[in-house]
Amino acid sequence: MSMWSRLTLLIIALCLSGCAGMSMLSSEVTAYGNWPAERKAGTYAFERLPSQQARLDQQQRLEAAARPALQAVGFKWLSEGKAAEYLVQLQARSSANERSRSDPFWAWQSVPPPYPGRPARPYYAYPPGLWAHPLDITSYEREVVVLIRDAKSGQTLFESHAVSDGSSPSFKGLLDALFNAALKDFPQAGTGPRRVTTPLTP
Repeated sequence: MSMWSRLTLLIIALCLSGCAGMSMLSSEVTAYGNWPAERKAGTYAFERLPSQQARLDQQQRLEAAARPALQAVGFKWLSEGKAAEYLVQLQARSSANERSRSDPFWAWQSVPPPYPGRPARPYYAYPPGLWAHPLDITSYEREVVVLIRDAKSGQTLFESHAVSDGSSPSFKGLLDALFNAALKDFPQAGTGPRRVTTPLTP
């Protein structure tokens, strides 16, 4: 089999595996808090900061995405919120990270220093022996935060962060999966960052 035939098969295999992986989202989850062992999930209302009130449409989309995840762990939403046992605050952010990353179709090698005293630098080269510059890419970190407080005392009982990296800053199609990840194993906390995989909503 020729080199180009092998390369074509590799591209097809990677594309197929990428399509299969698109139905799941991998997130890094960190949870904090001291949820009382005898306490159960109950009724809740959403709590909005003044800045969130100013972006009401955006905040309502967050709340709509989080409600199924909260319901799945035993919470019941009260639209009025006057008699709620808990107050839930939601946040979402996206930030850019620029870095170099290896390309599976390019050979990674260290090029000898051009003159004494200068350290060798890694370069991409394909086929091996050709020089090329490192590939700089921008990735995005998408994060949601869930904060649950006791409605009467105001005490914070649970806080969870779910973070996922991707090539786009958009949360489109990801919010449900991120909130499901943030509340997975609720009310377990204090376990440090852990990798959680949740299904994407079609």
